[in-house]
This record gives sequence, C-alpha cells and structure tokens, in this order.
Amino acid sequence: MSENVTVTDAPERHRYEAQIAGDQVGVAEYELDGSTVTFTHTVVDDSAEGKGVGSRLAKTALDAARDKGFRVVPQCRFIASYIARHEEYLDLVDAADRSLVDPAS
Repeated sequence: MSENVTVTDAPERHRYEAQIAGDQVGVAEYELDGSTVTFTHTVVDDSAEGKGVGSRLAKTALDAARDKGFRVVPQCRFIASYIARHEEYLDLVDAADRSLVDPAS
C-alpha cells in the first residue's frame, strides 16, 4: 500500500520522486513558470504498479502546489485523471485549462 511510498521534490531535476525502501519507483515531472506548475509526465515502474505510487505522487505534488499558492496545468494524463477523480484539486486549475481534466478518464 501507499504507506510505504515516500515522495520528495527534486527541484533541480524538475520532478517529484517516489521511493519504496530507498528504491526510486516513480516520478512526476513538472515545469515551473512563476507561480504556475505544469505537470508534463508521470511514470511508475512496473514493479510498483498497484502500490499507490502514482496516487501518492499526484497527491504530494498537488498538495505542494496548493501550499505554495501555485496554479496547475495538468498536461500529464495521469495528473489530469487524478484531478478528475479528486475534485478537491480542481480549484488549482484555471478555467482555461479545465478542458485538460476529463472526468471520463
């Protein structure tokens, strides 16, 4: 389960990194432009599928964006889908970018 997943921001690499027992098992890549963070790609190793890694990456990254007062552009399909399933994050996305969040995902 996701309680074994640790997620940290690696701003020098423009990504959040997920580890299980010290092994990197996933990343959520982003681009920062002022107070807007654009999530571009999320990947989870096959060995970590079904362990909550992607969800923990998304939650940590979106919570950090909220804490920093950032706007979110969910270009990454995984992040967009996560926001569609967790509408409490929809307020982070400007109206002009909400078409990226497809509730049918």
